Amino acid sequence: MLGLTTIVLAAGLALAGPATAQNTAAPAAANAPTEASAGGAQANSSAPATADAPAPAVADPLLNADGTPKTAPQAGIGMPVDGHITLQQQVTPNGREAHWFHDAILLPLVIAISIFVLILLMWVIFRYRRAANPTPSKTAHNTAIEVVWTLLPVLILVVVAVPSIRLLANQFKPAPDNAVTLKAIGNQWFWSYEYPDHGGIELTANMLKEKDQVAAGTRYRTEADGPRLLATDTRVVLPVGVPIRLLATANDVIHSWAIPAFWIKLDAVPGRINETSFTIEKPGVYYGQCSELCGARHAFMPIVVEAVTPAQFEAWVRAKGGTMPAVGKPSAATPAQPGSDATDDTATPANGTGPVVNAIDVPATTNQAATANPAGAGN
Repeated sequence: MLGLTTIVLAAGLALAGPATAQNTAAPAAANAPTEASAGGAQANSSAPATADAPAPAVADPLLNADGTPKTAPQAGIGMPVDGHITLQQQVTPNGREAHWFHDAILLPLVIAISIFVLILLMWVIFRYRRAANPTPSKTAHNTAIEVVWTLLPVLILVVVAVPSIRLLANQFKPAPDNAVTLKAIGNQWFWSYEYPDHGGIELTANMLKEKDQVAAGTRYRTEADGPRLLATDTRVVLPVGVPIRLLATANDVIHSWAIPAFWIKLDAVPGRINETSFTIEKPGVYYGQCSELCGARHAFMPIVVEAVTPAQFEAWVRAKGGTMPAVGKPSAATPAQPGSDATDDTATPANGTGPVVNAIDVPATTNQAATANPAGAGN
């Protein structure tokens, strides 16, 4: 009897199962439009929030969509040229003057002196050889010759000193109030940059590797970036025709920010800010390197500057979220320019925190022996 009851119950459950499943699924299907409607309502309610969100950042006007630069370098300009031994074409006033000084004064002077000394040596070797001069001269003094070889070098040094001192003074001439301030910070082994007067824009520049040296999908150097070992993933952007105030410091060891086409080489010393100024005269892309031995990867610290028109520079600053300073306002970047609202107490360390202790203060007078040993006591 119990077995028959069990069989009947099992058959009833088997027949009722599909109906139950269908009934269970039906409400779920019926609820689907409701959930979709709720989702649509939720989407509609979030639309105003999207409209109120901040506007997307402006695209960099100097870059393509894939991050590569729009401006490619010009062959032979702002970069080394294979087989050349002369100076690079200069694009700053100081650079043009230095190039003229080198080509018009120093090089001819060096060549003339070298040829003159070579002729003297050949004359002495030939004229005063043993066969032609068996009895050596015993002449000890010659007043005329001694006056000439004293006055002639003095005159040569004067000719060299006048343009040299003028060029040196121009290199350390303070930047005017309308200068664009660029702070270059050396690190092992890359450069970082700040634009303190343009809303605090900060950049980091690393050398671009070759295609076969990076993983798939990683940006690598292209011809538009520049020569091998000189291209960087981020370019410094500066305007042409506007004075540039360059500040250089370092976070670890001594580096040197150098671009040959600008006639610029400024040491970046930890805890110290060095300063110089220059004006770029031609738009283009210019390359340089760290020029102070700074460790194992010293050779892989390139510098790339893209010089653009003032209008392009302003558009680039806006795209980076920066602002343009008031016209003619002195820079407040440490060390502040004369006339600035900022106070220039002392040099600022690379990390920007606190003044530097004056290391040349006279130490306090003491009677203690330098070796910390009592007078007359042995070791």
